[in-house]
Amino acid sequence: MIIWIASYPKSGNTWVRSIISSLIYSNDGNFDFDLLKKIQQFPNKKYFENFTNDFHNINEIKKYWIESQNFLNLDKEVKFFKTHHINCKIGEHAFTNKNNTLGTIYVVRDPRNLINSFTNHYSIDKNTAKNFITSRQSVTGALGEMKKDNNIFTILGSWNDHLKSWTNMNQNLLLIKYENLIKNPLNEINKITKFLANLIDFYYNEEKINNIINSTSFEVMKKKETEEGFHESVMDNTNENKVNFFNLGKENKWEKYLNSEDQEFIKDKLGLEMKELGYI
Repeated sequence: MIIWIASYPKSGNTWVRSIISSLIYSNDGNFDFDLLKKIQQFPNKKYFENFTNDFHNINEIKKYWIESQNFLNLDKEVKFFKTHHINCKIGEHAFTNKNNTLGTIYVVRDPRNLINSFTNHYSIDKNTAKNFITSRQSVTGALGEMKKDNNIFTILGSWNDHLKSWTNMNQNLLLIKYENLIKNPLNEINKITKFLANLIDFYYNEEKINNIINSTSFEVMKKKETEEGFHESVMDNTNENKVNFFNLGKENKWEKYLNSEDQEFIKDKLGLEMKELGYI
């Protein structure tokens, strides 16, 4: 069975995966980038190779969303997967289902703060980022993500459609707000721990939780990326320079980057869900 760590891109998924990988796969809670490799991304080419090699054709890929998950779950083991895919259904083909899903941790971030993260990470301008997160037709190809070796066609949709697609599942769901993780990491990590403890067995104590907090802080992970490199970093538009994955962190305040017109545009498109989450 799969426990999904789902989010729109640049919403803190890697941060939450760092916490969970330290919680589940380390003895003492001390984070290391290698632990992240235990939580792979879905969809991914290697999980579809038995079914198709047409990885960029959604009409082909959609046929095997469930079949690939059925195959992965043959071992009856609990596994974690990161995904940015919207939890959609195209015709008779659903992205996932209750038979394959044990639970979902959905990570959400104020969409206004996504704008600058998108412009930096994907080397795009503000208007492109703004239009991307509000478009129901958004896919990974538009971000250049298909350049990564293992990437496969992924449907994102708009920020609010993505949010609703996962939070309407009504099956063992935990919502984590990126902003709360910054303000009170202990509280949010305790939420994650309690949620997972209701689904699976694993060892933890106060010392392990404290080690997770310290070793997965933004400052520590940014320093580790600088010193060690990070296998999930992307190249800029020149394809010559890597973009720092852990770049803006706590300093990313949307008030600095969005003018009043930008703010009204986002509120007009995404305001209902933003209000429900307390962002406006």
